[in-house]
Order: sequence, then structure tokens, then C-alpha cells
Amino acid sequence: MELTRVNYSSGAPLEDKAGYSRMVKVGPFVKIGGTTSVQPDGSVFGEEAYAQTKYILEKFIKLLEQAGAQAKDVISVKVYATDMKFSPEVARAYTEFFGSIRPLFTMVGTTALNRPTQLVEIELEAIITA
Repeated sequence: MELTRVNYSSGAPLEDKAGYSRMVKVGPFVKIGGTTSVQPDGSVFGEEAYAQTKYILEKFIKLLEQAGAQAKDVISVKVYATDMKFSPEVARAYTEFFGSIRPLFTMVGTTALNRPTQLVEIELEAIITA
């Protein structure tokens, strides 16, 4: 069985420069790569982990819709945070989007992200079921 691959861009200049896609859909499988709360103008949205997480998850919902997926199709979310003390803030935003869906959830502490003001980076996987 041959599955069709579709690459999606968020329009970030680094995607073309570094040669990566923001999201890739192969058949019913959708993966969104590490995403932070960088806005279209290049600035970082939010000064706290809750606001950054919510902003990223809102981006994800829009991307999923482009691929014909919905929040209910999400099976796994991975969060990288510059400090594990952000867990309650991240969990609060995550629950607003996925609390009733209950995908897999992993949160990992990391020493730094691309910019000092970035507190959270998130990856997501989905399988389109209907």
C-alpha cells in the first residue's frame, strides 16, 4: 500500500534554510515537529509557560485542520521545558485542549531552547481516524 506524503510549512524562514517541514502527513499519520511560541514577526509570544503552551497548542490545532485532522486525532504530545517547575502551567494549558481526549503526554526538562525567552517547545503526533 502506497501512502501519500504531504509536507506543510508554517512560513518560518528557517524551514527552507534548514530544510525541514513544520508538519508532515503520510497517509493518516500526522506529525508536527518541535514548535515554540515564535510569532510571524519573529518575536516570542508570552512571558510565562502557560501562555507559551497555549499559543503553541492553538498553532497545532490550525495545522491539524490543514491536514484534515482534529484534536481528537492526537495520540501523543511531547513537551520540552527549560524548567520542570513549569509543569503545572503546561498541564493547565494542555488540559484545556486535550483533557477529555487523553493522548500520551511526556514532559522533559532541557537546559535551553533556541532563545532565552522560549520556555516551552512541543511536538505532536496524530492519526486521522475519520
